[in-house]
Amino acid sequence: MHRQYQDGDSTWKLQFMINRWSFYTGIVVLIGFISSAFKPIESFNHNWFYVDENEELLYQFPSEKPSDYINTSIPFTGKYFIGFKEAIAFKESQGKYNKVNSLGYLGKYQFGKSTLASIGIKDSMLFLRNHKMQEKAFIALLKKNKWELREVIKEYRGKMIDGVRITESGILAAAHLGGAGSVRKFLESNGRKKCKDNYGTSVKSYMKEFGGYETHNIKPESSPKVIK
Repeated sequence: MHRQYQDGDSTWKLQFMINRWSFYTGIVVLIGFISSAFKPIESFNHNWFYVDENEELLYQFPSEKPSDYINTSIPFTGKYFIGFKEAIAFKESQGKYNKVNSLGYLGKYQFGKSTLASIGIKDSMLFLRNHKMQEKAFIALLKKNKWELREVIKEYRGKMIDGVRITESGILAAAHLGGAGSVRKFLESNGRKKCKDNYGTSVKSYMKEFGGYETHNIKPESSPKVIK
């Protein structure tokens, strides 16, 4: 009778231990299953967003309006069009809308009066006070230069001229500095004609410094006008 009691007690303890281990094993398996749902099955390192100095960025923030960039959370301008625009502005005037240089060039992007007239702006003092007009003028001049240089862009884009890889944004920046004619002379002479502005800044330097930015969504126009 005593032996039967001991055997029954041992069987009960064994069953208790089995149930206990089954319970904890089930919890571990369940936690592992849930955790795996939050881990990627496989990780890859892609190079989609890396752009080196010899490449052009061929997509654009979907707006030409500066005001549309104000509330973006992007902490950098990089090679985006906004970066192109602001980099030229800093080079020309340190980004100052009221800047007038010693030669009479005006505003954030340093426009001459004849250039302003070509895009429909006759009141230079109004232009100097109107920030929105200055931004519109920059876009209008890009469109005009892109139209005038459309064949040049097609022919020389991607080539090396005098140590500079030619890109669309570089061509447009150089045209902003010295005009479409100076850009055409530099490229068609294979870099032998060193075109410079009145301060000695070369078309080549702008073509190199502002190469590779995204400008492909700027639509070429033969006679763009700034509407007040």
